[in-house]
Amino acid sequence: MAANPKPAVPPSQSYQTITADRLTPTIGAVISGIDLSKPLSEQQIADLNAAIADHQVIFFRNQSLDPPSLKRVGQYFGELQIHALQGLPDHPEVRKLQADANSKHVAGEEWHTDMSCATIPPMGSILYLHTLPTMGGDTVFASMYAAYEALSDRMKAYLEGLTATHDGKLAFGRFNPDGKFPVAVHPVIRTHPVTGRKVLFVNKGFTARINEVPDAESAAILQFLFHHCENAYFQVRFRWEPHSVAFWDNRCTQHLAIWDYYPQLRSGFRVQIADKGGPKESA
Repeated sequence: MAANPKPAVPPSQSYQTITADRLTPTIGAVISGIDLSKPLSEQQIADLNAAIADHQVIFFRNQSLDPPSLKRVGQYFGELQIHALQGLPDHPEVRKLQADANSKHVAGEEWHTDMSCATIPPMGSILYLHTLPTMGGDTVFASMYAAYEALSDRMKAYLEGLTATHDGKLAFGRFNPDGKFPVAVHPVIRTHPVTGRKVLFVNKGFTARINEVPDAESAAILQFLFHHCENAYFQVRFRWEPHSVAFWDNRCTQHLAIWDYYPQLRSGFRVQIADKGGPKESA
């Protein structure tokens, strides 16, 4: 049976300098009319902030970026947050993402919210890919507004006030088995600081357990929630082209990088934008 979430808050679409073409009724839009390689005006930045609030993830085609220019774009929206895994030597805020014939794992190959193991997870991430396989390599994004709104009223009431532990080793231990990674506790239901909408804030990549219930109950509830978050009705699937960009609001989305192109090459760079606050319980 199809999910039946409450009607989404309609996007403002009151942009002066850009155009946003929606990809689904729930999440995602392609932005045109802007060149990210050039300095952005205050109005362009305001329009992009409005678009990310409206659509949760926004995409750009035919952009020519490198690590310094990607950093500049990210800094328009906040301070850059250094990732738990190593960045570039000359640009530690920039992480190279590359998969090829030598890769045993790739970043993001299961559903996750970036660095939810941090005390204050990033507000968002910007990914630029310059090299793509001949086919495959899509990224799927899911709306956690829609995931929350599709829960029954009884489940919403049950989850209110609960917290969950997010452990970085779950996601990053395979890359560095001896590494020490962040662990943080966040509310299971949070309120988005910009839109005021409620969000389901657990993910398969990082969430280890719900803290206020027995282990068996925690495991069962998390299994249900992880499966629930993967509902196709909450999703948009982005087909990358060379020199495309994705900018997602990490506070209200999850994503999955589909590694279906081995042994071909997929390569680019990513920055994370720090959040000024942190996950707050819903009010």
